[in-house]
Amino acid sequence: MEVVQVLHMNKGNGDTSYAKNSTVQRKIISFGKTIIEEALLELSSNYDIDSMGISDLGCSMGPNTLSVISEIMDIVRATSGHLRRPVPEFRLFFNDLYSNDFNYLFMLLPAFYKMLKEEKGIGSQCFISGVPGSFYGRLLPSNSLHFVYSFSSLHWLSQVPVGLESYAVKHLNKGKVYISKSSPQSVVNAYSSQFQADFSQFIKSRSQELVPGGRMVLSFLGRKSIDPTTEDGCYQWELLAEALMSLVKEGLIEEEKVASFNAPYYAPCAEELKVEILKEGSFIINRLEAFEVDWDGGAVADTHTEQGKMMVGERVAKTIRAVVESMLESHFRMGQDTMDVLFIKFAEIVGNHLSKTRTKYINFVISLVRKC
Repeated sequence: MEVVQVLHMNKGNGDTSYAKNSTVQRKIISFGKTIIEEALLELSSNYDIDSMGISDLGCSMGPNTLSVISEIMDIVRATSGHLRRPVPEFRLFFNDLYSNDFNYLFMLLPAFYKMLKEEKGIGSQCFISGVPGSFYGRLLPSNSLHFVYSFSSLHWLSQVPVGLESYAVKHLNKGKVYISKSSPQSVVNAYSSQFQADFSQFIKSRSQELVPGGRMVLSFLGRKSIDPTTEDGCYQWELLAEALMSLVKEGLIEEEKVASFNAPYYAPCAEELKVEILKEGSFIINRLEAFEVDWDGGAVADTHTEQGKMMVGERVAKTIRAVVESMLESHFRMGQDTMDVLFIKFAEIVGNHLSKTRTKYINFVISLVRKC
């Protein structure tokens, strides 16, 4: 599976689209707002910037994308006013993989520009560009950015770990789609090595693009424990594998297809993040916080009732589907009807699980300063 070509959030604004099913991501963004504000206040206070370069890495599409940049601009405007400096012009770079629905995002821009002009008075000071490509490499010229942020993206790897590809001679993780309690140590090691290589390259690339003293805020899923098989780091994948295997039993997909699928995903622990940042050496860790996030984004429902279980299960299933459907469609070549059956089963499995234990995502927010 070529992640760069295949991975994208569900496009458009239909019932299973990312735009309609990104409540969890919106919740995650809310946790990072205070840390973003702190980073921008320090940046604006320490440097008199005429033209501020800002990049959203893994921007996806939909309302979350523009709401974050709007708030960033508000913070910079307020800080400039407090310091009695002119508001800088904004050079905004929205990045995601080539298959991202940039058209949907760009269709939102006329209304966004109108809002900037009428409500903020800065319509002519904002220049927006789309930058397609993988953030695990260089995207922009040296010293062109002052602030970088990324939400809900860095847990995606640049590729399926080496040795676990669908074309591998021997499938090492049969019946699973990610690290699990039953995975051999070689699978765990392959995922860990891929994360180390990817995250190191990400940090190195940003160190070249950010000006000295520039800020970066990163927010993505992780885990509390050093052990990568703990529930907070992988259990949503365990339940998805269970749903896929139920389709195998019904003859809807081949067992070989499940055996050869491994998600290009990794939920690191804080220690792994610190090691790679310190090893690369270009950044100072200003803050590193961990937050718990409900799988359903905090829906109010009694999961001890059948109706409540169904509602929460469906909500989680739609959120996951909006994110992983492109990968599943590419690998399993399943039609729409089979995909619907898969996520109906997944919703049932998730609802039953959450009625017994309220498993949560762990989300890290890291604030970094580019060394001068």
